[in-house]
Amino acid sequence: MLSLTYPVYFLAALAAGILLAHKLLWGLLLLVPLFWLRAPGPLLLALCFVGWGYFHAAALLKRPDPLLPYYGKKWQLDGHWDGTFLKLREPEVRVALAPAPDVPAGHLVIRGTLNPPEGRRNFHGFDYAAWLKLRGVHGVLYGGKVVQTEPEQGFHTHFQTGLTTQLNPQHAALMVALELGDKQDLRDQKLGEWTLQEAFTRAGVAHFLALSGQHVAILVGLLEVLLRRFGRWRYGTLLGFLGLYLLLVGIEPSILRAVLQGGVVLLALWMGQGKLDLLGTLALTGLVSLTVYPQWLFDVGFQLSYLAVLGLSFTPEVVSKLPGGIPKWLSYPLAATFCAELLTLPVVAGNFNALPWISPISNLILGPFMVVLVPAGMLAGLLGPLAVVLNPLIGVVLSVFLWLVSLFAQVPPLPWGTISPAGLVLYLLWLFAAFLWLRNRLTAVPFLALSLSASLISYLPAQLFPPQRIVYLDVGQGDSTLLQLGHFTMLIDGGGSPGSSFDVGARTVVPALHKLGIFHLDVVVASHADTDHIEGLTAVLKSIPTAELWIGHDKEEDPGLREVLNAARNRKVPIREVRRGDQFRVGDSTLQVLYPEGTPWSKEDNDNSVVLRVQRHGFSTVFLGDLSGHLENRLGVGPLTVLKVAHHGSRHSSNLTFLQETRPRYAVISSGKNTYGHPHPEVLGHLQSLGVQILRTDQRGALMLYLP
Repeated sequence: MLSLTYPVYFLAALAAGILLAHKLLWGLLLLVPLFWLRAPGPLLLALCFVGWGYFHAAALLKRPDPLLPYYGKKWQLDGHWDGTFLKLREPEVRVALAPAPDVPAGHLVIRGTLNPPEGRRNFHGFDYAAWLKLRGVHGVLYGGKVVQTEPEQGFHTHFQTGLTTQLNPQHAALMVALELGDKQDLRDQKLGEWTLQEAFTRAGVAHFLALSGQHVAILVGLLEVLLRRFGRWRYGTLLGFLGLYLLLVGIEPSILRAVLQGGVVLLALWMGQGKLDLLGTLALTGLVSLTVYPQWLFDVGFQLSYLAVLGLSFTPEVVSKLPGGIPKWLSYPLAATFCAELLTLPVVAGNFNALPWISPISNLILGPFMVVLVPAGMLAGLLGPLAVVLNPLIGVVLSVFLWLVSLFAQVPPLPWGTISPAGLVLYLLWLFAAFLWLRNRLTAVPFLALSLSASLISYLPAQLFPPQRIVYLDVGQGDSTLLQLGHFTMLIDGGGSPGSSFDVGARTVVPALHKLGIFHLDVVVASHADTDHIEGLTAVLKSIPTAELWIGHDKEEDPGLREVLNAARNRKVPIREVRRGDQFRVGDSTLQVLYPEGTPWSKEDNDNSVVLRVQRHGFSTVFLGDLSGHLENRLGVGPLTVLKVAHHGSRHSSNLTFLQETRPRYAVISSGKNTYGHPHPEVLGHLQSLGVQILRTDQRGALMLYLP
């Protein structure tokens, strides 16, 4: 076996330079291995990689946004639509479209409002702006109206026609994802109660949808068998195939890694060099990728691809630790899946907040389907319209495949909150101990003791010292607040998007709660029947086990509230109608219901809002929903530490009399882009005149307040 050790050092040096350019000083740790480089030539080259990583990444960070002069206005954009992004003709940049138009790839003219993408708005949430920047995308065109479209005519269209002809929309979307990596249409297809992409994630086979080494290995392996009669020259043909395959599917971190690594191996075999060591070739492909695309170091797909392959390299050692008698066809796939999941654990858990523990079994059963579907899809794509003779058979395989995926998706994944830096260090220390055990440098008893200790250190602090906090989520023009009093969790409202198909509950609130480590709610409060407060609660009740739902006015004729109530009943969640005078004790905290009083109900939904006052030691706050000012004055709220301003800062609430009564130190306003004038200048003026510090989610994103 030919060893390639220098690329490992060079990759560490390059990554250190990139991290330092982003002011991440812990990147200096990656320079420590350079002390083992004794020869001056390799050491000098490693330092050159440090410099290249630093200056290349720094130059990209300083590059001005070419669309900056165009933001905030309506424009008609003209360019090439690839199904994911629009590449403009002038200036030559790529733009995201929200929502994505339902038109085929090709020439597109579209008119809408161009704005910069929003970054992270909730704690540990998805950073859309950073995700787009990693892909070289500038700006987002919102509310686009298609002016002109002309489908492209070429091999790509021919190939996609072969993948989709004679297949139903669900099967067609899946084949396009499996063969071309285009997952755009998966969001519109359901498998049970989940989208196709969610079902694959829950089943632990989301990597099937990301073009990677599995696809390359299947296709190259099959072609190698077919071309074996041509001797060593077959490797040249396979190298050509890899180049054409990359042109077909496009450059993404995982597929570029697979093509480069496969290409290095094939080139070595062609030249008669024999096998290369896995770590060296992996480092070499990473070195090439990050030299050209340094921003990929922060891409989740890049991290998962390289960590998974690194994990696979330990498969033989893990198999050697298994009891004898287990057949290789069973032990190797199970060990491979386990190793890959173990190395990718912090990335998967940190980004997706769940670990599909069923993954080793689902991969064992579903993996053989990929051996059939990937080459069959390639053949169908090459046939184009003639694939009508092949796709009915592919459809049968897909039906069985998706049925099995739906079964595995029903197994609840292991919930996992955001991993802290301390948790990551603990994981790395445990991983080092596992490495020593695999190499027989640590016996089983100490390793098990270390594993148990690491588990306890990770688990106990949150159980012994649960947080006392309020988190005001950023749900745009709406309202949603998490109240966490030790082990007691309450969600007050769930936001909503009136007149939009965007599901705030599923896309914003549930992920935000998971990031905060909330996988169970003791109480969900639907303050009143306004879409921007309760629409998102339907998804919350469907996704997060909830002990009780509190409502005020049981206005079941309202479609939004009826949907929330039905979701609660379907999940057998008890529904409590709360009234003024209800009081609940949670540890050292007291929750009082100040409103509603009951019948007669107001014709205005806002004036039926549930009002909650929270008292803990010397701290007090109140949640008012959208209650009007004349009713606020009747509540007898008293002095407050924090006022959750009613109705997003509307001038019809929070009048001067109420503010003088409560005298809060802080006022929190939950609002977003709107045409209502929220928060109103009059309300802001009253707060400022009383010396109240104003905190707004539209300016700061989500807000977190720890209680005494």
